[in-house]
Amino acid sequence: MIDPPVDIRRLVYLGTPEESVPFLEALDGAGFDMALAVTRPDKRRGRRADPTPSPVKAAALDLGVPVCSEVDDVLDVEADLGVVVAFGQIIKPHVLDRLAMVNVHFSLLPRWRGAAPVERAILAGDQTTGVCLMEVAEGLDTGRVYRRVEVPIAPEATATTLRADLVDAAVPMLVSALRDGLGTPDLQQGEPVYAAKISRDELRLDWSSSAEFLNRQVRVGGAWTTWRGKTLKIWSALPVTGSHTPGELDGPVVGTGNGQLQLVEVQAEGKSRQPAEDWLRGARPTPGDRLGS
Repeated sequence: MIDPPVDIRRLVYLGTPEESVPFLEALDGAGFDMALAVTRPDKRRGRRADPTPSPVKAAALDLGVPVCSEVDDVLDVEADLGVVVAFGQIIKPHVLDRLAMVNVHFSLLPRWRGAAPVERAILAGDQTTGVCLMEVAEGLDTGRVYRRVEVPIAPEATATTLRADLVDAAVPMLVSALRDGLGTPDLQQGEPVYAAKISRDELRLDWSSSAEFLNRQVRVGGAWTTWRGKTLKIWSALPVTGSHTPGELDGPVVGTGNGQLQLVEVQAEGKSRQPAEDWLRGARPTPGDRLGS
């Protein structure tokens, strides 16, 4: 692993999803010379299995930036630095030995190292998170940190809205850091906490839990329960006061172990998302019916 140069002008960009696009566009707009964009190969989608580029590939082509899907190809171009944002692939040591790289990570390291920092912050009930600009090292998000910005987590924030807030904070941080010079990075301080991917089982709603915790599961995205033996996804809900038998329906309000949860948007198995009130009209629960049974 090598250190980045003081004067950074020519970049290689590594990223894949939609959230990575604003960084690429901002760097190009700021006048950096974008030598290459590396992203995942095209995926085949739809009935005709047409190849579909990643959001980063589509944006790079619009900007006139050359695109490839092999990380090793960065070694064939002249560049001062690699910039990694939501790339989704491991960068091997032999590449880092030839080209310094920085990564935008969506947490305040060393808290929430790993693949799901946004979701874990919400699920844990954190009130604050942030973004770090860090060096890419061999360990899992263990690199030294060049910049960090705190971002508050709104009580109603979902993984989608929080990720958008983090992107808004991180884009100007990245551009200014590369334009002004990275300087000397700091070692991460404190005990690391890891952000493993959220499993489906972790998003199954246990109605004996508190309404507050259940709402956090919903805000992560993909929360689910069962209704008459079939899966029912809960896409939006609100914790409300009151007391009711856990899992029991009273209109759109469900009893929990502490408080109640008002269903706002749901998705029955094999159906599209719909307002909870519309689902209830079709489901026709009877007194004493419970979710999760």
